[in-house]
Amino acid sequence: MPLNALVVTGHGINCETETRRALEIVGFNGIDLAHLNFIVGGEVDLRLYQFIVFPGGFMDGDDLGAAQACANRIRHSKIDGLNLIDSLLEFVTRGGLILGICNGFQLLAKLGLVPAFESVYLERDISLTANASGRFEDRWVSLAVDKLSPCVFTSGLENLYLPVRHGEGKIVGRGSEVIDKLVSSHQAALYYTKPGESDPTLEYPFNPNGSAHGVAGVCDPTGRIFGLMPHPECYLDRTNHPRWTREELAEEGIGLGIFRNAKRYIVES
Repeated sequence: MPLNALVVTGHGINCETETRRALEIVGFNGIDLAHLNFIVGGEVDLRLYQFIVFPGGFMDGDDLGAAQACANRIRHSKIDGLNLIDSLLEFVTRGGLILGICNGFQLLAKLGLVPAFESVYLERDISLTANASGRFEDRWVSLAVDKLSPCVFTSGLENLYLPVRHGEGKIVGRGSEVIDKLVSSHQAALYYTKPGESDPTLEYPFNPNGSAHGVAGVCDPTGRIFGLMPHPECYLDRTNHPRWTREELAEEGIGLGIFRNAKRYIVES
């Protein structure tokens, strides 16, 4: 069975190589890295893929706010008379998966692809703004999964330990009720926690950015579009772990679970 994934690169994205490696490890056999310019220019046919990943980085230097310039580009670029954003929506409608990691999550939020309550896409209900600490955060964090979430990518996973590397990761809603709705709808699929605990935390540094309710990742109602601030592609092997010489660890890194779930969904659909 062909398992085709598109990894978007260019304009400051810098985690595409690790992302491609994660896809290789879990068994995707058709992996293309495509510069955003070629996608915008209509030289990449999204219909060839089942999975699109927007990796982390600093798109356009995060001018205008993290991923905002890229969101504008995608909203207003046309391919054969059709806006690129409409091509992405058509990709989702036919069952495709989209994953946005860190800067990619910021992009999905500013495009209105998540949370897209009641499957109303392109309305911007959340954003990711400057960390409450007032500084760039580069640390490993403990995470808990909402087991009731429809999120394809977190299905069957429990406690995760992954790195964060961002300056604008604080999730805020357009109104105070938005974050409450994220939680009650179980579209907040991933939360920051203290080590060994399962309850969300607001306490720094366990919550590295001050996100309300400790939310670390958000999906759309279908669970097939998912954005998260931590980097699963950066924990693929035990040697990626900061204490790999001091702890007994599984050979496979925890981050691969996110990508294995994507493959499983595609195979079983």
